[in-house]
Formats: sequence, structure tokens, C-alpha cells
Amino acid sequence: MKLPRAAIIIAVIVFSMNVCAAEEKFLTIVHTNDMHSSFQGFSPELDYQPLVFRADETMGGWSRLATIIGDTRKEKKHPVLVVDSGDYTVGSLFHMLAREEAFEIRLLAAMGYDAIGLGAHDFSLKPEGLARSLMAAKTQAELPAIVFASAVFSKKSDADDALERAFAEIPVTPYTVIERDGVRIGIFGIMGKSAAVEAATYARPVDFRAPVEVAREIVQRLRQEEKVDVVVCLSHGGLNVNPKKSEDEILARKVRGIDVIVSGCSHHLLEKPVILGKTIIVQAGAYGRYVGVLDVSLRDGKVKLEHYQVIPVNSSVLGDKEIQKTIDDFKDKIDKLFLSGLDLSYDKVLARTEWDLKITDEGSPLGNLIADSMRWYVNKVDPSSRATIALEFNGVIRDHLMAGRTGFIAVGDLFRTIPLGGGMDRDAAMGYPLVSFYLYPYEIKRMLEILTSIYPQRGNDYYMHISGVRFVYNPHRVIYDRVTDIEIGSEEEGYEPLDYSEGNRTLYRVASNSRTASFLRLAGEETYRFLDVSLKDRRGRAVRNLAYLRVDENKYNPGIQELKQWRGLIEYVQSFKDTDGDGVPDMPEKYRDKLDRIVAMPSWNPVSLISRPTLPTVLSLLLVALLFFGVVSFLRRAVKKYRKRRGSLQFKH
Repeated sequence: MKLPRAAIIIAVIVFSMNVCAAEEKFLTIVHTNDMHSSFQGFSPELDYQPLVFRADETMGGWSRLATIIGDTRKEKKHPVLVVDSGDYTVGSLFHMLAREEAFEIRLLAAMGYDAIGLGAHDFSLKPEGLARSLMAAKTQAELPAIVFASAVFSKKSDADDALERAFAEIPVTPYTVIERDGVRIGIFGIMGKSAAVEAATYARPVDFRAPVEVAREIVQRLRQEEKVDVVVCLSHGGLNVNPKKSEDEILARKVRGIDVIVSGCSHHLLEKPVILGKTIIVQAGAYGRYVGVLDVSLRDGKVKLEHYQVIPVNSSVLGDKEIQKTIDDFKDKIDKLFLSGLDLSYDKVLARTEWDLKITDEGSPLGNLIADSMRWYVNKVDPSSRATIALEFNGVIRDHLMAGRTGFIAVGDLFRTIPLGGGMDRDAAMGYPLVSFYLYPYEIKRMLEILTSIYPQRGNDYYMHISGVRFVYNPHRVIYDRVTDIEIGSEEEGYEPLDYSEGNRTLYRVASNSRTASFLRLAGEETYRFLDVSLKDRRGRAVRNLAYLRVDENKYNPGIQELKQWRGLIEYVQSFKDTDGDGVPDMPEKYRDKLDRIVAMPSWNPVSLISRPTLPTVLSLLLVALLFFGVVSFLRRAVKKYRKRRGSLQFKH
């Protein structure tokens, strides 16, 4: 039976259309990064009303985020993949029970995440703590795929054996392959170089492979063995305005075959993807304040960007009721299992403020408040030798302290400003312990030079906030010798000049957290030894092990009970006076504005440039003198040769 020509043509057209339709498919990737246990919208958290439409001005909240994820899945007619690139822990009081309860991973599972990576701060639990968290999550939830290809476990130490076993049991795998609507998606997770060195300090003895090396290996396996259609990298490497330091851009340039990099670590909010070659790079800020939604098409083996938006997670989004109930239950557990023994609760009001205390790279009120709290707390707990100075770096302070509608400051708000770190003992509670050590006056000057010389080169994280001291510096002076005047004291007691000559061997006690102290020891290595300081005990003996410098909360108990920085901040704020008689302590006026503890006085006056010189300036002057005399000597020889040659020509003439 012969078919009419028209029928044949129609059949061919329909067949061709079906083939084309089969060739092009679509995929949506919903992505987050650096969520840092920020379950609640902030700040302040007491303003947060996730189940009431447009009721507040807070940002974030995982129940709102869950709604966006669910709505996106309903709206799209094609597969939706939900991923996170790590640092889901460490950032709020909820992470204090991460080892026992694994709130974060359980919530990510309940919210419908398909795959998550591990970030530097996820290792702040230490290998054994991360192992406990992973296993606790597995007993209570069906987990998303956890992908991480960078870890190298130690063969010499057993301190990471529990984590190695947990990786095998969960499992945590280098990559996973998820098939949706006939599309095979390969997903792998890696740690960036900077994150591994600077932020994952608690991971030891776990080491991390170079990101480019491991990415090349995994991409080749995904493409050649797994035959995937799309490769997604969950990278905790980050972005940087300096292309030479922008790790995920470097990754895209050096490793072929990655279609999408979901970037984390650097907390960048990209309103548009960065496209390098055939690789799409996205990042959605931090703390769950935003969520990225990336739409791509797949055709002829190529992945193409179709649409991208970053959705603000604010009160225009109603929170998911079930997820919020879970979070509220978790908050009750924090109160009962962790805070009740300290006579605290998550939402307990500690003080009131009429103004916002923001963290900036200048002498900010919040930075001064935190630095003052450390000096106050150390002197309160261990008054045997008065701590004269305290210091803190911007990189440790993670959130502003906002007045909001009521001005109430609750426990959760204060903790969130300095949530990082872990104990120095194997099973110590989370949070940086306070340490104290002694320095000579010339070493105090070197310590302060970090702000004048390292901060300008390395950026905001290295801005220093100080207590008990103020100083003046000239930014035009020779690097590492810019501080010109130092005074010891306080706004209440007044200040007195400090003789920082090397002949002054008076020891001054300094308070900081353990991370700041560890950086002080490394500052010399970064500055050609010009800013070397030796952390000493009260007898002036150098101490190498920072664990011996910890302040003991209770000397009558065996061992050292770590004095936590976050508790010091809470107790300091609780000590404020109630000035308006409402029963709530009030933020002192001194923290309304910056206090001019750090004053820059730029000057090209020669006296200002070389007065009271230390070694960097002396060496610079010697170098200038050598260059001057070298130039003079060269000119003299040149003139002498010229005259001799001229005399010779005249004689011949």
C-alpha cells in the first residue's frame, strides 16, 4: 500500500521535530553555599517572623529557603537539582550540638537537597567531631549525596581514623552520578587551596589534595567512565577580584570539561554568572540570605546558559511550616541540652541598643565592644596579672549587631557575631578559647604594625580591633615601621605613653583568642621576620604550644577548662548598667561611634618619616645612603673620565 506524498512529508516533519525535541533538554540547578547553620532570619532574630508575609526586614531563614526550593520544583517542567558547596555548619548556636544532633545535615535532607559538598568550617568539628556528626545524621535521616574528593587521610596518625570510617559508611564519595529525565549529571566536591590552609586548620591530620589536580582526575572519570552529560563541581575555593587569586576562575581555565562550578568560601553574591570558556560559575553570597537558580539547556553534548536569577530570601517568602517546626524543636534542644546549664536560652534578652553596631574595616563600635569584652573577661576570671591589651581581627567577626524594631539583643544575636572556632583539646566544646601571653613593648609595636602593613596588602579580614591601647601611625613611612606613638590605658581611666624602645623590658599581658594568637606567631614569617613576636609566660619564657597559654576558667578542677570568647562577650554585655530603669542593661554610649583608638596621620614631613626609626627604617636609610653614594661615585668617575678624554683631545689638537 502506497502512502500519499503529503502524508510522507508530514511524517518526516513530525519525526524530525521529535528528534530535535529529544536532543534538547533542560535542567535547573538551585544552589546555596556557606550557610553556616543560619537557620533563622537575621538580624536581629527576635524580629524574624517566617510564617507571616512581609512582617519583618530580616534576611535568610531555612524555612523560607525550603519554600523557594519547593516552589521551584513545582514551577519547572523539567528536572531540578538542589546542591550546596559546603560550610553548612558553624555560624550560630545550632552548631554547638552538631556532633550530637547533626541539625544541619538533617535539615538539608528534609529540604530536599540532592548533593552537598564539604567546606573548611565543616572540619571545625575536628575529624572525630565531623565523623560523629555524619553518623548522627545517618541514624535520623536519609541523607543527600555528600561528595568530597579532596581529603587525604593520614597514615601516621589515628586521629582521623573515625572520619575515614565515617566516609566509607555514609558514604562520602569523591563524586556521585544522578540521572534525571535521561540526563546523567556528575557532581563532585573539592576544597580550595586557601580554604585548606587558612580556614580548615582543625582538619589535621586530614590533608587536602590540590584542587586542579583532583578536578582533572574526577572530570576525566566522569566523562570517560561514567559517560555523564553534565559535570557540576561543588567547589569550596572561592572568587577574588585579583584573577591570580580567584581559585574557581583558575579552576575553570585549567580544567576542561566542567560545565558548572557552584562556588563557595568567599561569600560573593554573583547577580550574573561568570562564564569562562564553556564553564559557568555561580555563587549565592552566604548565610542563606540568597539562593541561586540556574537554568541550562543541553543540546548536542553542550551545556548552555538559558537564565539565571538570585532570589533574596526575605519576608516576601512565607516559610515552610514543617521545616520551621523542626527548627523550633531544634532551638528547644539547644536550650535544654546546652544553654540551660549556663542560665541562658537562645532568645533570652541580654541588653538593649538604640543603634546598630556594624563591623567595618575601621575602628568600629562592634570591634571595640568585642575587644573590650576579651580584656574584661580575662581580668574577671584570672585577675592574678592584669591583661593590659586585647585584640581581635575582622575575619573572626561574622555579623553585625542590629537594633531592629525593639533594640533587644538576644543570646543568639551575640553568639552569631563571633561563632567560629573549636577547642584545643580533643573533645572541647566549640568556640575559640581565650589565651593570654606577655610581650615586650617593642613587640607590642610590631603587633600593631600588622594593621599598618599586613592589612593593606591582605584586606578586610586582617583589620585589627584593640582594647587597652591606642596608637598613631603614618602610612607614608617605611613598611613595618609606621606606628609612631603608642599609649596604654582606656577611655575611662585615661591613657599614658608607652616607651616601646628595645631597652624597655617590661612585660605586658595581652589577651586574644587562640586563632589570633596563632597568627601573631606567623606574622614574622610573612614579613621577612620584621614583625616577629615571641609569646611568653609571665616570667618572660617563650611558649611554643598555645595550649599552655589558655586561660583556665576553674583552676581548682583538673586540666584546663577553656574560657570561651563567646561567653565572655555575653557576660560583658550582661554587666552593662540599666540606664533607663526598664530592667534591661543598655549599650553604653561609648559604643555609639568609633573611639579613635587607631589614628592615621599621613605626612611626608622628613622628620615624621624617620623619627624613632626601627630596623626597617634604618635599613631603608642605609640603602638610600648606599644608592646616593653609589650615584655620586659613578658621577665622579664619569666626570673624571670626561675631563681626561677632553684633555687628551685638546692635546692632540
